[in-house]
Amino acid sequence: MGNIQYDTCVIGAGPAGLAVARALTERNLPYTHLERHTGPGGIWDIDNPGSPMYESAHFISSRTLSGFGGFPMPDEFADYPPHRQILSYLRSFADAYELTERIQFGVEVESVEKNADGTWAVTRADGRQTVHSQVVVCTGAQWHPNVPELPGNFTGEVRHTVGYRSAEELRGKRVLVVGAGNSGCDIACDAARSADHAVISMRRGYWFIPKHLFGRPVDTIAGGGPHLPMWLAQRVFGTLLRILNGDPARLGLPKPDHKLFETHPAINSMLIHHLQHGDITARPGIARTEGRTVRFTDGTRDDFDLILLATGYVHKVPVAQKYFGDEQHPDLYLSSFSREHQGLCGVGFVETNSGAYRLFDTQAQLIAGHIHDARHRLPNAERFAGMIRTDRPDLSGGIKFVDSPRHTGYVDSAALVKHLARIAAEMGWRTEGRPPRVRSPRDAEAVS
Repeated sequence: MGNIQYDTCVIGAGPAGLAVARALTERNLPYTHLERHTGPGGIWDIDNPGSPMYESAHFISSRTLSGFGGFPMPDEFADYPPHRQILSYLRSFADAYELTERIQFGVEVESVEKNADGTWAVTRADGRQTVHSQVVVCTGAQWHPNVPELPGNFTGEVRHTVGYRSAEELRGKRVLVVGAGNSGCDIACDAARSADHAVISMRRGYWFIPKHLFGRPVDTIAGGGPHLPMWLAQRVFGTLLRILNGDPARLGLPKPDHKLFETHPAINSMLIHHLQHGDITARPGIARTEGRTVRFTDGTRDDFDLILLATGYVHKVPVAQKYFGDEQHPDLYLSSFSREHQGLCGVGFVETNSGAYRLFDTQAQLIAGHIHDARHRLPNAERFAGMIRTDRPDLSGGIKFVDSPRHTGYVDSAALVKHLARIAAEMGWRTEGRPPRVRSPRDAEAVS
């Protein structure tokens, strides 16, 4: 057996891993932090091998509502920060809380195994092994592409967008983007500006939410206004979007077959713009391919050099898949705690309809609170362990999400936040981290 440390092993130093490290640090809980890359930031470092980041990527939640508790994003950031600002924010966060020097960089984890005594053995790629009381897996949910098989025999180039970096790759080509998630819409807009010919294919209609309304980031309006029952919010905002965007069929878009908020939101202002200007064409799903020709389900056909699959990701956890179960959506209590394996947690696998960092922060605070109480043998720990095994709250927020693999286990952010806050209050745990102790003028500038 390897070196026994009886601390918590945090795997990954992206935003989720950093949130967990801060929560543990705040409670003076010992931990080991492992990261295979050379610096913190996870997918937001475009130079991190395997990252799905691309040059035109921006946050889809506004900076006002996206920072970690106690460490807001700087006022000089854009409303929707580009990826390099997000990376600088994450690294400032890690420095401000003295997390960076505690991360072991260049250490890839090969496997996590549960020992007979309930501890966890973590084996690195070089064969070294350590044993820990808990493991928190923060390896991220956007590394393992979902690659559907195209019907027929397409002889052009087919790639998943995980390997896409910039619009330069599209110049001089006839490009088909498959999928209308947020990255698919971004990359379709790149194609509209750079490719010789651009088409986006989507199997169902979507509600396209503009990034700004009345000059303000749309999430600040939704979050700051009066709370409406879901049925009324769907009716009010659905009517507003129809007024703003008009009839989607006029632009070749299929009509949404679901109510607003019943799918992951597509927050994009530019795709409608490019459709209106003829820079890109919308088509339904693919019926068949033959050679360079793609036939769509509406009977139209077109020729392409490149098909980019913006078809999302599966939530694989290769280091511990047998403990996390389903690759599409691990069955974790509050999207964080393994129901079957005590001491195993994961942050970063939640599928929801809001910005992620505040959720990561709250999940991290609950994990650290539970570990703290268990170490000190407080009654809360056993009570919460029972909830992990048996509590299955309805976190849909009254929304009937569409029947698709991505939306299996999908939760409504408002419902999840409310439930997390209630549990934290019952247990006496915080829901967000505290401001850092300022150590130097550089840190003071980052915090301000």
